[in-house]
Amino acid sequence: MKFTQIRNATLKLIFAGKTFLIDPMLAEKGRYPGFEGTLNSHLRNPTVGLPLSMDEILDVDAVIVTHTHPDHWDEVAVQSIPKDKLIFVQHEADAHVLKEQGFMNLQILTENTEFEGMALHKTPGQHGSDVTLSMARDVLGEVCGVVFKHDGEKTLYLAGDTVWNAYVENSLKQYQPEVVILNAGDAQIPQLGSIIMDKEDVYQVHKAAPEATLIASHMESVNHAALSRVELRQFLVEKSITNSVLVPEDGESYSF
Repeated sequence: MKFTQIRNATLKLIFAGKTFLIDPMLAEKGRYPGFEGTLNSHLRNPTVGLPLSMDEILDVDAVIVTHTHPDHWDEVAVQSIPKDKLIFVQHEADAHVLKEQGFMNLQILTENTEFEGMALHKTPGQHGSDVTLSMARDVLGEVCGVVFKHDGEKTLYLAGDTVWNAYVENSLKQYQPEVVILNAGDAQIPQLGSIIMDKEDVYQVHKAAPEATLIASHMESVNHAALSRVELRQFLVEKSITNSVLVPEDGESYSF
C-alpha cells in the first residue's frame, strides 16, 4: 500500500491496486471563513495550500467521505469530482446530501463492504468526549472510520474524526491493524475541548496497539487545530516512540 498525506484529513491511498481519495477538502488556501465558535476562528480555512495538482489528486478509482463536515467534503470537492465517480459514505443521510449535489454512484459503507477483492469495514467513532457531544451533538454529528483488509496487504485502520475511546480500542482489538491513520491535530472548541485526537490520545493508541505503525494526519491545516507537528514530534521523543508514529508533512508519502 502507499499512503500520501495531501492536506488536513485529505489523503490518497493505494491499497490492493486501487486508489482512494479520502475526505477531500480541495479549496485553495483561505477560501473559507474559520469555523464559528472554535479555536482561532479568526483564521481562514484552509490555512495552507494544496501540495499536489488537482489532476494528481483526482486520479483515483473511488472516494471515501467519512462524514460531510466541510473540512472533509467541501464545495470545491463537490465541483471538481466527477458526478459518476464511486463514492463511499457512512450512512443514508450522507448519501442523501451527495445525491442532492448530483452524485450518482454512491455506496453506503457497512461493517462488511466488499470492493474489488478487498474488504472495507466501517468502524464507529465519536467526534469528541461524551460531555462535548452532549452539548454539541447537532454540530458534531456522526462520524466513521474504515478498516481496509486484503490478503496481499497489511491491515489498515483509518480511525476518522474521533477521540480515543472504547470505539477505537474495540476496533484495534477486533481488526488487529498493522497500520493506523489517526486524525491527530487536536481540533478544539473552547469550553468543550478536543474533538479529534490530541497527543495523549495518540499515545493511548500506541499503548493499545504497540506493534502497529501509526500515522498522524489532519494537522496544521484548519483554524481550530491546536497541536503542531513540532509539538507532536517532541512528545514522541519524550515517550520514546518515534519509531512507531509517523508525522508526515503535506505531500509526503509512505509505502508499507
